[in-house]
Amino acid sequence: MTDGLTDHYRSPADIPEILPLFPLRGAILLPRAALTLNVFEPRYLELVDYALRNDRVIGIVQPDANAGEGESPEGKGFTLRSTGCAGRLTAFSELGDDRVLITLTGIARFGVEEISSDFSFRMCRPDFAAYAQDFQAGYGEDEVDRPELISTLRHYLEVNQLNADWDRINGASTERLVNTLSILSPYGAEEKQALLEAPDLKARAEALVALAEMELATRDDDSGTSLQ
Repeated sequence: MTDGLTDHYRSPADIPEILPLFPLRGAILLPRAALTLNVFEPRYLELVDYALRNDRVIGIVQPDANAGEGESPEGKGFTLRSTGCAGRLTAFSELGDDRVLITLTGIARFGVEEISSDFSFRMCRPDFAAYAQDFQAGYGEDEVDRPELISTLRHYLEVNQLNADWDRINGASTERLVNTLSILSPYGAEEKQALLEAPDLKARAEALVALAEMELATRDDDSGTSLQ
């Protein structure tokens, strides 16, 4: 659960002016949802140490599509996506073998304005101007067609023979549900970035439904059946 972990971030003024960046392809973070990462590269272990010594806020951003195929390309010269999300480091566990497991809880999305630094990791000056609504918990929930989202999720899980904790799903706020599903969704980097950049919660929920329906339709076409 992430209740209350980021409540004190109520505006951009509550977030450091400079953030360390963790570029990771196929990974996104969204407000008040959690992302767990297994950290082992020396540059990102240094980043975690920096965050723990300072304000515990890290920016998650994907490498740009032209930055090669690596999950997190080497060096500091590859292009980054223009939008990321700030998250508070809310859990930390040492695993041995110079690895740590961390959990970030999302605060707000930001425009990436990278700055130079002497650290082994990258830094940016986040621009939250376009994402002021992210600081308002539950913003846009009333516009989401939650029954359609739940119905599509149930169908998707049944077709893929997957289980879910329905008590937890039904008890989650609509914002938590939409954003957590977006983070955990099995789609590629482009689809994940589209979910991140959706203008509001309604658009993100609609995108999730559309992606699931396209995948189900493709599977049915391959098997010679059709959705009714």
